[in-house]
Amino acid sequence: MKRKVALITGAAKGIGKQTAISLAKKGIHIVINYRKNEKSAYELSKYLEDHFSIQTMVIQGDVSNSSDCESMIKKIMSVFGGVDILVHNAGPYIHERKKMSDYSLDEWNYLIHGNLTSVFYLSKLVIPYMRENQWGRIITLGFDRAETAPAWKYRSAFSAAKTGLVSLTKTIALEEANHGITCNMVCPGDITTDWKEKSQKEAWEIVDKETPVGRPGTGEDIARVIAFLCEDESSFITGSVINITGGKDVLGKIKE
Repeated sequence: MKRKVALITGAAKGIGKQTAISLAKKGIHIVINYRKNEKSAYELSKYLEDHFSIQTMVIQGDVSNSSDCESMIKKIMSVFGGVDILVHNAGPYIHERKKMSDYSLDEWNYLIHGNLTSVFYLSKLVIPYMRENQWGRIITLGFDRAETAPAWKYRSAFSAAKTGLVSLTKTIALEEANHGITCNMVCPGDITTDWKEKSQKEAWEIVDKETPVGRPGTGEDIARVIAFLCEDESSFITGSVINITGGKDVLGKIKE
C-alpha cells in the first residue's frame, strides 16, 4: 500500500515541527517546508528519518509567493508523485501592537498573503492530485473563536486574514466533499515561545492557574488533533473549526 505524503508549511520549528513528528509516527512521509530556518529544517529531517521508517524532503519556499508555491509542488511531485495531506501551518505575525491605520501597505499585504492567499495558492495546486485519488486532507490554522469574526485590537490584518480563512476552509470542505477531501481548521490557544515545541508530558508537570484545565498548552496538543483529522476514519469531519485552548479565553486575557 502506497504511503501517504504530508506537506507541512513552516515545519522547521514550533507547532509545524510537532505536527511533522505526530504524522511521522503514523508512517506518513513528510515534506518539511521552511522559509529561513534551513538548519532547523534539516535537523528535523534527520530526526524523523532516524526515529521513524519514513522518507522526508526539505524544501525552501515562501508560501505567500505563488511562484515559490508552484516550484515547491513541482519538486514534491517529482519525488513523491503528489501531496495527500496539506497542513497550512506557516503564517506570518507582527508582534508589534499597532492600529490598522498604522500598518504600512507592505505589512498589510505580507500578513494577508501569508495567512490567507497562501492557502489558495497551495490548495489549488494539490487538490487535482487529491481528486484523482479520491482522498485528501487539508488543515488550516486559525485563532481562538476565529469563526465568530471577533474584533482583535492591534491585530487587524492577522485577524482579518484568519477570519477570512474560516470561510475559505468551509468552502473548500463543501466543494471537495464528493472527492473524498476534507478541510478543517484548528485554532491553537495561548501557546507561546518554547511551549510550541514541548510535549504534553512536560506540561503535565506545570501548574497554570490562568488556564481552566490547569496546565499550559503545547505544540503536541495541536499536533495530535491535526493527526487525528488526517486519519481515514476522520472522513466525516469536514468544514469544522476546532478550538484547542484548555478552556482559556485567549482574546479575553488581552488588556489595554
